[in-house]
Amino acid sequence: MTRRSLGQWLGYLEQLHPSAIDMGLDRVRTVADALGLTRPAPRVVTVTGTNGKGSTCACLASLLAAHGLKVGVYSSPHLRRYNERVQVCGVEVEDAALCDAFAAVEAARGPVSLTYFEMGTLAAFWLFERAGLDVAVLEVGLGGRLDAVNLVDADVAVVTNIGLDHAEWLGDSRDSVAVEKAGIFRAGRPALCGDLEPPRALIDAAVERQASLLLRGVDFDLQQAPSGWSWRGRSAEGHSLSFDRLPALTLPVENAALALQTFILLGLPWQAERIGPALAAARVSGRFERRRLSWKGRALSLVLDVGHNPHAASYLATRLAQEALEGRRLAVFGLLGDKDLVGVVDALLPSVDAWAVAPLDSPRSRPAAQLQEELQRRGAEVESYPSVAAALEAQCERAEAADEILLFGSFYCVAEALDWLDRHAE
Repeated sequence: MTRRSLGQWLGYLEQLHPSAIDMGLDRVRTVADALGLTRPAPRVVTVTGTNGKGSTCACLASLLAAHGLKVGVYSSPHLRRYNERVQVCGVEVEDAALCDAFAAVEAARGPVSLTYFEMGTLAAFWLFERAGLDVAVLEVGLGGRLDAVNLVDADVAVVTNIGLDHAEWLGDSRDSVAVEKAGIFRAGRPALCGDLEPPRALIDAAVERQASLLLRGVDFDLQQAPSGWSWRGRSAEGHSLSFDRLPALTLPVENAALALQTFILLGLPWQAERIGPALAAARVSGRFERRRLSWKGRALSLVLDVGHNPHAASYLATRLAQEALEGRRLAVFGLLGDKDLVGVVDALLPSVDAWAVAPLDSPRSRPAAQLQEELQRRGAEVESYPSVAAALEAQCERAEAADEILLFGSFYCVAEALDWLDRHAE
């Protein structure tokens, strides 16, 4: 029998189930039992939230690796390669290993139909159990309570923040979203929330589930300083703990502070001198990622960010406002059709001088004409292009050395931009 390539497996998974999203744990649990899956690692951290999950996972994994631990990270979606979703010791799992894992899940599932994400989650767990990990860091795909990742009882459950996204699945209020995300909490085990204004429903859910909830601003927090930042929180034994003069970071410091409290609560041995360097070393592609491009003799500055909902767009606007810019900011923008266009545009409109909009390489893309119409209605300077690559090239033609090009709005948008940059890097 000819082995499927990874591309063939992914194409097969896309058509395996009648719907792309089918929330619930019964089917995935049945197949996990058939596979004999028990636990992906001795210690497990589950991370959910509206935004910041990837950055929090990256910071936590960096802290764990800096202390000599073997770490597996499962995340989604990917930017450019499916392999990004499954990493062991900071290295993406190779195609052959993923194919073996998919084959194992396929052989075990029998008549049970699984979604693309469910197949991928079980494949990641299968690989992690065989990798001999010390800790598995699992990013929730959607919500929490009924997400396939929630099959595992986490030692620490993390909620980064709570905003509105995926309303058709999670509800149209912060309380309804909070209830779904609190589904990863476990009785007698610590849970954390990085939102400074958590919905009451989240706190009530923690009480109902008998989880020990720690809140940012109450149990742990950070303080910014011109030369870095400081952190205070609780040890695994409940004692006060603090770190001062932590270095400036590439990733959001709020997510780093949340990851640091999570790391401490795991109760593993740690060394203070390794904390700051580990957090500073953490990286996630497409999260306020800065690039430089030599374009026709001009050195251009770019910022790439996958912010695609109002909460993420507001945070991006705040980051942009903190940095002085002598020239103009030229945006390249694409968005999926199920995202809140008005909320995203309202957040970023004051930060952008001129817009280039484009459709995304996805059947779920919002048409560029809709993006252009919404921006023109607000008086923005905007041009439409047939692709993200064409929009980016047009902004490069316009940009002067003092300008900045901002690429944002979707994973698809940033992925296409990164491919274009690879082709045009000098």
